[in-house]
Amino acid sequence: IPQVGFLPADDKRVIGTIEAIQRELSTEDGFVLRYPTDGGVDGLPGDEGAFLACSFWLADALALIGRTDEARELFERLLSIRNDVGLLAEEWDPRLKRQVGNFPQAFSHVPLIDTALRLTQPLGPESGDTTAP
Repeated sequence: IPQVGFLPADDKRVIGTIEAIQRELSTEDGFVLRYPTDGGVDGLPGDEGAFLACSFWLADALALIGRTDEARELFERLLSIRNDVGLLAEEWDPRLKRQVGNFPQAFSHVPLIDTALRLTQPLGPESGDTTAP
């Protein structure tokens, strides 16, 4: 929402949404699920891995609201799961510690680039600028 200028990053609704995502959709690695997988919400059996695009979006959102250290920590954890040539799949299985889903996945690499840019050109409440670069 703040990336497109709908609400400022320091709006309590934005911060509350980010915290709800961390509380309700984060895996044990701190990566993010697309949606709760318990209870058969998607009609498919079993669980799915953490969705890497959502995890990069969380790191980006944390940077945007000024929680840069937390954003960098998540970003570094995400970078650490790349394969030997730096590629990412669609998802990460936190139990088996491996990439799963479509591979390689551009939908994981685009937010990687966006978050890297945000972290090298920090924005957020402390800079006075709460919009996307």
